[in-house]
Amino acid sequence: MKRSARLLVPAGVIVVVAMVGQYHADHRGAYALSWWTVGYVVLLGVGAYAAGLPDLTRSPRSASAACMGATGAGAIGISAAQLVTGSQLLPRFVVLVSAVLLVPWLLACSVVANGGRKQERYHDRVLLVAGEEDAAALRDDLARTPEHDAHLAAVVGHEAAKPTAVWDEPLVDLAITSRATVLVLDRVASADPTIVAQAATLHESGLRIRTLALFYEDWLGKLPLSELERLSLMFDIGEVHRARYGRTKRVADVAVGLLGCVALVPVLAAVWMLNLAGNRGPLLYRQPRVGRSRTEFTILKLRTMTASDAPTDWTGEADPRITPVGRWLRRTHLDELPQAWNILRGDLSLVGPRPEQPHYVEQLAEKLPWYHARHLVRPGLTGWAQVKYAYGATEQDALEKLQYELYYLRHQGTALDARIVGRTLRHVVGLGGR
Repeated sequence: MKRSARLLVPAGVIVVVAMVGQYHADHRGAYALSWWTVGYVVLLGVGAYAAGLPDLTRSPRSASAACMGATGAGAIGISAAQLVTGSQLLPRFVVLVSAVLLVPWLLACSVVANGGRKQERYHDRVLLVAGEEDAAALRDDLARTPEHDAHLAAVVGHEAAKPTAVWDEPLVDLAITSRATVLVLDRVASADPTIVAQAATLHESGLRIRTLALFYEDWLGKLPLSELERLSLMFDIGEVHRARYGRTKRVADVAVGLLGCVALVPVLAAVWMLNLAGNRGPLLYRQPRVGRSRTEFTILKLRTMTASDAPTDWTGEADPRITPVGRWLRRTHLDELPQAWNILRGDLSLVGPRPEQPHYVEQLAEKLPWYHARHLVRPGLTGWAQVKYAYGATEQDALEKLQYELYYLRHQGTALDARIVGRTLRHVVGLGGR
C-alpha cells in the first residue's frame, strides 16, 4: 500500500499540472510547455516529500496540513522564482489551480499509505536469543524509529534455547508457537553449535536468520552497543577508501555552501533587526569544534543565547539562557545558516557526524576508546544520528548517537547522504527545533 501511494504522488502531480496547463491553453490562450512547468512539478514533488507525504502523516489533521503546506510551498516557490527572473511563462492560473487540485489528491494518497501502514504494522515478528540486557535495549530501540516495522514476539535465554535431549529442538518449537519471521542471535548464541543447528533447520523452512549486529543494521540503522568495539574499524569508509565519492561529495558541498552564503545575506539583516528588539549583543556566535583528523576549527552560528552566556556544558532544549529570538532561530534552524561558510571553507560537509567541542571529545574519547572513528570523515551540518535520534544533552545520548554515526561510516555513500538530506528537510518543514 505504501509503495503504491508513493508512486501515485508524483504521477498525480504530473497529471494535474499537465491537465490544468492544457485547459488553460484551450480556453484562455495558448502557451508553450517550458522548463518552468517541469520546475513546478519538481517543486511540488519535493514539497510533498519534505512534508512527509504520503506515509509519514499520522492523522487526517496532520495530513491535511502537510498537503496544503506542500502545494502552497511549491506555488510560492515557483512564483518567487518567476518574479526574480522577470519571467511569467507559467501562468498564475496554472500555478494556483494545480496547487488547489493537488490537495485532495495528496490527501487521498496519504489515506492509502496510512491504511497500508496499519496492515503492515509489526510486519516482522522477532524471536531473540540473548540476555535480558540486550533484549531490553532492543525492545527500546524498536519502539523509537526503526527502518522496518518489527517487534519482539519472544525472547529466550541461551540455556533455554539449548536442547536437553537428542530430538529436542526448543528454539524450533518456540519459533513456531510465536509465529516468528526473523530469528536473531547474539554473539554467544551464534557461537553455540546446538543453537546454530536449530537455526539452520529454521533457515531451511524459510525463516530469516540474523546476528544481533546485522539485525541492528538492517532494521534499526545503527550498530549495537555490544558490537561497537568489535566492528568499529571492520568496514570501508567512503571518504577514506573511495576517492571518487569523496570528490563528488566535496563538489556538492561547495555548491550548497555557495547557495547558503547567498541566502545568508538577507537573513543576517533580518536577524540583526530582531536582535535590536529582543536579543541584544553580537550577531554571530563562534565556538571551537573538532573536525576531520581531529583538527579544530571555529564553527559559526547565529547567537541564540544572551550575550553574557557562553555554553560551558550540555545545552538542553529548555535552557534558560536561550532568548525568545534565539528560541525561534533554533526552531526554524536559521541559527545554523552561517555554517554555509564553514561548508564552503571545507570545515564541514553537508552530511556527516556533527562536530563536538574539544573538551567533550576529550571526555567521550576517554570512556569510548573507538570514539575517534567518527573523526575519520569531515563533520556535517546534518547527519544520520540527527535524523534518527532525538536531541540529547548527556553523555549517554552521545553514546547512543555514536552507534548511528558508526552505521553512517559503514554505509557512507551518495544514496545514504540523499536519504539524510530528505529526512532533514522533513524535520525542518515540521519545525522540529532542538
